[in-house]
Amino acid sequence: MRIICLNGWGGKLHDALHSYVADERPDVLCLQEVVHSPATDQDWLTYRDGDHILPQRANFFRDVSTALPDHVATFCPAAQGVLWDGETQVPSQWGLATFVHKSHPVIAQVQGFVHKSYGADGYGDHPRSRSAHGVRLFDHLQNRTISVTHMHGLRDLAGKMDTPERAAQARRLLALSDQVSEGSDLRVICGDFNVRADGETLTYLTDAGFTELVTSGGFEGTRNSQYKKPGRFADYMLVNRPKAVRGFDVVYSPEVSDHCPLVLDI
Repeated sequence: MRIICLNGWGGKLHDALHSYVADERPDVLCLQEVVHSPATDQDWLTYRDGDHILPQRANFFRDVSTALPDHVATFCPAAQGVLWDGETQVPSQWGLATFVHKSHPVIAQVQGFVHKSYGADGYGDHPRSRSAHGVRLFDHLQNRTISVTHMHGLRDLAGKMDTPERAAQARRLLALSDQVSEGSDLRVICGDFNVRADGETLTYLTDAGFTELVTSGGFEGTRNSQYKKPGRFADYMLVNRPKAVRGFDVVYSPEVSDHCPLVLDI
């Protein structure tokens, strides 16, 4: 079974990402920074936040769903705000999504927030609302149950240092994984955590019995040349049974986002 975790950057590199996902066809895709704009059929809109202006794939969730037609897709919004079509405001939801191949029945799932709650009246000030989603699958080929839980961690304008809010989101993330899992499960926790590799979030999860694969694998980071700021770590993947890992990689090429896909084979 192949599980891919990726922050999709709002679909900014749409063509490359669409091709990559369609070619890889993972059993499970955990995708963060997903845009869903049901009020428009436009392909592109613009995100504006002060001097931060970014093109957004208006219906990114729909686009990835078309790339994976044999997958069951679930969108988990964190907030609804405004994107722009020229000078016209377009309501747009923002969050994360999970895609599971239809051959793997989803036998339980959980959706919740690791920071704040649903923002119905705009994206809000940083640090903004952040959601998480977990699924429990039955793998008939291996006759086993697997739970996969991912989040998009809060962004603090001051940086990726430890904060009480980040400690709280780590506790909530583990609680959601606990909620969707049972004792015999092979468990995966992943996402764009927006924390440093030496921070207390990873310590908290490893103390709970998980092994983090990016740092333990000696990878140089989870960012590529699209990301111009210092600090190369943001995305992580953890498992409770490292002996079940058949392969793990951080994919630096092709570049499909400013984050690298994390690819786990179990």
